Amino acid sequence: MNVNIQQKRPKRRGVLSMELLLTLPIFATLLLGLFEFSLLFFARGDVVEASRVGARQASIQGASIEDVEAAVMHSLGPRMSSRASIHAVLGDYSGDEVIVGVRVPMSSASPNLLWPIGFNLHGRHLYCQTRMVKE
Repeated sequence: MNVNIQQKRPKRRGVLSMELLLTLPIFATLLLGLFEFSLLFFARGDVVEASRVGARQASIQGASIEDVEAAVMHSLGPRMSSRASIHAVLGDYSGDEVIVGVRVPMSSASPNLLWPIGFNLHGRHLYCQTRMVKE
């Protein structure tokens, strides 16, 4: 009787590998997207902090554009500072508004992992602008 039960079961050889073959690309894409988004999220925080550091430096009386750029580059670190661009407007008098903008290409902050599915980082930037009042 035990032999009859085993003979009536349908053969399911290879079903698990077929399911894995169908779901693995979707799972890998989700993991790569999560990894890339996490790197961009943390890089965005670095750009925001660099903009704030630059605005703090610009708000000090007697600060120059070179001082602001040096503070921003130091805050960004070597990975992103090489391709960063900084725009600063320094006020002349106490109470004037100072503006510091920092732009970093996304491709220098994160590897371009999702280009095969059409999400390309080339030509996209992380940007932050901070406004403060000059002391």
